[in-house]
Amino acid sequence: MTVHSKLQPYIDAWTHSIDSISELVGPLVEGEWNRPTECPYWSVRDVVSHVIGIECELLGDPRPIHTLPIDLRHITSEFKRYMEVPVDKRRHHTAPEMTSELEYVIIRRSRQLRNEARDPETTVRSPVFGEMSLENQLWQRAFDVWVHEQDLRRALGKPGNLDSPGALYARDWLLAAMPKVIAKDAGAKPGSAVVIDVHGPVEFMRTVRVDDQGHGTIDGSVSLGPAVTLTLDWETFVRLACGRVRPQSVADRFKVEGDEALAEEILAHFAVTP
Repeated sequence: MTVHSKLQPYIDAWTHSIDSISELVGPLVEGEWNRPTECPYWSVRDVVSHVIGIECELLGDPRPIHTLPIDLRHITSEFKRYMEVPVDKRRHHTAPEMTSELEYVIIRRSRQLRNEARDPETTVRSPVFGEMSLENQLWQRAFDVWVHEQDLRRALGKPGNLDSPGALYARDWLLAAMPKVIAKDAGAKPGSAVVIDVHGPVEFMRTVRVDDQGHGTIDGSVSLGPAVTLTLDWETFVRLACGRVRPQSVADRFKVEGDEALAEEILAHFAVTP
């Protein structure tokens, strides 16, 4: 048995991004691991710890037994507590400990994925999103690891890979959430349309349409007279949709045309990652 042809592209994208992370952090000196990233409350070390922790869980390793400090004010839900445990456990690990563990996890996980023989529709458990198909789990991993690669690149001042395979899966993952953002969260009126026009290394134009029942759909066709057109560059789209920045802090990097009140609501709900 070989990896299903539908799954291999996700695995390739994941491999590209996680190898890039390893190359980024390999040369770092001890102090650089403590640099803050745009991923809220997490340093470079914390982001890498998160990636290691999720991949370890997918390998079937036992969850670490670790009690979080009581002064972590950003832990406001059980989900955040769950995500923080493997991160906090590694907060005192040295640079060599971090890089060696990351390299070992990549070797183990790559071997596991090379031997993946299940059907793409097989139901599996994702540490982040619960039960989903194997295809969606690998899509989510390609998305997540690419986003964290970009967190690290911005923190370390080493831009790159904004148009890599993982970027395209990130685009599709984030766009899939936009109908809910616009139709439900922002409350766009039935019969209205909102255009998202993105330029840069990854370019696209999508229209979210709200039907008479208030449900949103998304497509690539042009809308005549949309309620709102939001124009922005690819990196800003990602940073907003992943909750890395607030709209007010990057207001000079996007343009709004149309209903300003609706646009404000859309931007207020634009972050779609947990």
